[in-house]
Amino acid sequence: MFEISPASVLYEDNHLIAINKKAGIPVQGDQSGDQPLNEAVKAFLKKKYNKPGAVYLGVVHRLDRPVSGVVLFAKTDKALGRLNKMFQERTIQKTYWAVVRQRPDPYEGKIKNYLRKNAKQNKSYVASTGKDGSKLAELTYQLLMSTNHYHLLKVLPLTGRHHQIRAQLASIGCPIKGDLKYGAERSNSNGSIHLHARKLEFIHPVKKEPVVLTAPPPSGDNLWAVMSEPLD
Repeated sequence: MFEISPASVLYEDNHLIAINKKAGIPVQGDQSGDQPLNEAVKAFLKKKYNKPGAVYLGVVHRLDRPVSGVVLFAKTDKALGRLNKMFQERTIQKTYWAVVRQRPDPYEGKIKNYLRKNAKQNKSYVASTGKDGSKLAELTYQLLMSTNHYHLLKVLPLTGRHHQIRAQLASIGCPIKGDLKYGAERSNSNGSIHLHARKLEFIHPVKKEPVVLTAPPPSGDNLWAVMSEPLD
């Protein structure tokens, strides 16, 4: 069991709450039976506001379990409906940071191909055409900085496919650090991968004001500290 720390709350008002998720935590319940983030956020809100009954919390998007970063929830039904539409229409800009071992060539570009999901393996495969259920996947990437052994990329997904960033970076020879499923040399000791949902940018679904949510990378990780310090 874990509790939400106030320090992990990136944003909150009457309609929304955003959390900087730690790697290893599922956003919603799964077959593991581990406590999911949405239940922990409900418990946090119930305690904070001394709510006597059930707490409403709508899940509008997800991060893979080994991925860290910003997760946005709706606190009202009105916000949930509007956010769902915004995510479907791709009017919410997502920015990710990814650490890879192989420097991409070119240093920035666009990856466009098709992805086919294998539900049994919980993995997506790159395909050359849209046949057999494959779906178009697009993202842009840019090299932000390098160390002697690793490279930090900024990734902007233009579509929202299963394991899209993980599969597409691997397809150009740049698997994410720690991501054994997509070709990394070794796993990370804590089971994470070095993929971080850095930022969400959108117009508030109720207030109609611009909102920018920025999540600091995981603390206590020396590589993230080295990579992010010049950029924060």
